[in-house]
Amino acid sequence: MSEFIKNILQESCDTKQKVINDDRLIKLIEEVSSVCIDALKNGNKLLFAGNGGSASDSQHIAAELVGRYEIDRPGLPAIALTTNSSQLTAISNDYGYDNVFQRQVQALARSGDVFFGLSTSGNSKNVVNALEQCKQLEVTTVAMTGESGGQMRSMSDYCINVPSSNTARIQEVHITIGHIICLEIENSLFKN
Repeated sequence: MSEFIKNILQESCDTKQKVINDDRLIKLIEEVSSVCIDALKNGNKLLFAGNGGSASDSQHIAAELVGRYEIDRPGLPAIALTTNSSQLTAISNDYGYDNVFQRQVQALARSGDVFFGLSTSGNSKNVVNALEQCKQLEVTTVAMTGESGGQMRSMSDYCINVPSSNTARIQEVHITIGHIICLEIENSLFKN
C-alpha cells in the first residue's frame, strides 16, 4: 500500500513540475493575477463556477478572497456561483442545468469583472454557457482546465490548461494556482 500512496504523491508532484517547467503557463498565471488585481482595484469582482470537485475549488478560492489567505486584510468581492442551493435548483428547474451559471452571470456580473470557469475537461456545458454570457457583458474570462482545454480553450480570454488528463491531478493543480493568484492579489493590494 505504501508504494501506491507514493505513486499518487509522485504523480501529483510530476504534474506540478510540468507547470513549473512551462514558461507559457507561468506567464499566464502572472497575467491572470494582474488582471484580477486590476479588476479589484477598479471596484470589480471575481466570480467562480464549476461542477463537482471544481465547484468545491470555486468555493475554496472565493472563500480565500472574501475571508483571507495569508494577510489579515479587508474582504475582497468574490462570488462562487455554486453555493446558493435555492438559486441552483430554481434555475435548473426552470431553465435546465446547462444554464445554471449563465443566469447567475447575467444577474451578477458587470463589465470589468473576472469570471473563472473551472472544468477539468473544458467542456462542461453550463460553464461554456456562462463563458458565452460573459462575452456579451464584456466580462474577462479565465478557463481553468486540463491539458486539452476542451471547448473552453478558444472561448476564454485566458486558458490555464494543466498538463494532465487525470481529473484528480488537474484539480490539485487548480487549487495550487488558485492559491498563487490569491497570494499575488494580497501581496499587491495589501503588503507594504
